[in-house]
Amino acid sequence: MRYHNITRDDMLNGDGLRVVLWVAGCSHYCKGCQNPVTWNPDGGLLFDETAKRELYEQLAKPYISGITFSGGDPLHAANRVDVRNLIEEIKEKFPDKTIWLYTGDVWENILHYPMIKNIDVLVDGEFVAEQKDVKLLWKGSKNQRVIDVQKTLLQPDPAVPVLHSPDYA
Repeated sequence: MRYHNITRDDMLNGDGLRVVLWVAGCSHYCKGCQNPVTWNPDGGLLFDETAKRELYEQLAKPYISGITFSGGDPLHAANRVDVRNLIEEIKEKFPDKTIWLYTGDVWENILHYPMIKNIDVLVDGEFVAEQKDVKLLWKGSKNQRVIDVQKTLLQPDPAVPVLHSPDYA
């Protein structure tokens, strides 16, 4: 897996203060994307032990709510296995921290991915420039959904997502 940046003390990509891992690789190529530099899966830097140590140092801080995976697309084929393994490791080492993940894919296509069970909130859907709304919380366009993954997985039909907060739809 490759990445472009690790953002510390972020308040824009999830609830509370977070650390954000911006991975490389996206095949959605959304018009108006805020991070087109992250599209190339061979771009950025190799995610190595030094990068992992930096993430863990941030997650160990008591005021950090959790981690957000963004990019690029953490569920791009070049990232999926490494992201799954990292999410599992984070969940084990930092069970009280929340895990958010942004993807251009939609819930209905990914709800059976193994890492989903360890994600707290998933923001799904491609960014659609014509539906851009700067007043939306945690998403860029109206078509995207902020999904409470754990509540959704408890539903009789987990294919119907439970929104994290209907007030922000």
